[in-house]
Amino acid sequence: MGRVDPKVDEAIQRLNMKDGPSRRRLLAGTGLVSATAAASALLAACSSSSSSKAGSTTNSGTAAAAAAIGNFPKTPPWQFWFVNHVTTNAFFVPTIFGMKDAAAILGLPAPKWTGSADSAITEMVTAINTAVAGKAAGIATTVINSSPSDTSFQTPVAAAMQAGIPVVTYNADGPLIKGVATPGTNRLAYVGQALYLSGQQMAKRIMTLAKPGEVVIFIQTPGAANIQPRSDGAASILTPAGYTVVQQQTSNNDAAVGPAEKSWLLGHGSKITAALAVDGTSSEQLGPQLAATGLAGKVPAGCFDMEPGTLNAVKAGQVDFTINQDPYLQGFLPVIYLYLFNLTGGLVLPPNTDTGLSFVDKTNVGSFLATNTTYEGSNGVSTDTLVPRSGAISNPIATTST
Repeated sequence: MGRVDPKVDEAIQRLNMKDGPSRRRLLAGTGLVSATAAASALLAACSSSSSSKAGSTTNSGTAAAAAAIGNFPKTPPWQFWFVNHVTTNAFFVPTIFGMKDAAAILGLPAPKWTGSADSAITEMVTAINTAVAGKAAGIATTVINSSPSDTSFQTPVAAAMQAGIPVVTYNADGPLIKGVATPGTNRLAYVGQALYLSGQQMAKRIMTLAKPGEVVIFIQTPGAANIQPRSDGAASILTPAGYTVVQQQTSNNDAAVGPAEKSWLLGHGSKITAALAVDGTSSEQLGPQLAATGLAGKVPAGCFDMEPGTLNAVKAGQVDFTINQDPYLQGFLPVIYLYLFNLTGGLVLPPNTDTGLSFVDKTNVGSFLATNTTYEGSNGVSTDTLVPRSGAISNPIATTST
């Protein structure tokens, strides 16, 4: 064989070409206008790709999916859509980071975030239909209808599936009647907390702190499938144990939640033995309103989710605990599942996934407050970081499995 052009030799080494057709054609120049020119072009593309990866993540879908990810083949720039019931609620800040992070790992454009700001089902249905019309590559949606007879989500989800668009639900999967799931759609899988069970666990925890008596459960939108099952689950444990459960709506308007809780506590607080909240906004306001009415530290209290105000209330002793359901995973995992479904032509089906139930109280709240991350939706944080840890991992003996 004749002398190999230096550019050709460099391309072979840098691109790690083994003994195959591409290597042999490049060496011989067969089928190419110029082996040297081709090698130069390949090297330029390689350098450009490396520079792009070293810089910021691109927002261009086509560019993002241009290269194969890991051992996966090159894919189209699949555009996923997330439909949500409270698009501006602080609870879902980690969810948004999670979906974007997963898409970035896979070289896909950031999923679209759409739906309703105030749990308007008609707006959510419109968003799903818009995603279908826009030929979305996959849809993740919350399903918040309160009754099995309400089939609002059934038709748009079925239309998406009929169009070949995979659909998963997250955070809320339709009505839970006395603990029995009635999703009402033909979605592929649910990613989120076991809501009724979480309410039962909340009740069992508060029973260790409060004697039988009247327990108020604050709820922002009674009947909503993402929070009503928690209240129902709590009542299913408390009522047979001799507690009187009072469910009290706060307000659909986030700004009015705190004043609504304070007003109720001023009028009825002297009669209660415990106070609970089952949604993020009502939970974040519970501690400050107990403090404002002189009940903090006197009335055992528990709530849900990891909003900064809720964590600070735990630290201050205004509430005894909150329950974490990992909203970051509710954004991250649906993207992974939709990607794998598309990648494998539907051979790999997404599984139902419980994103967890863990208690945060004074013994462990410090670790969450001391570390500001996108994974927990900390105020003012917009960049993912590596969170260091050391020492033993403390976890009780498992008591459940699937």
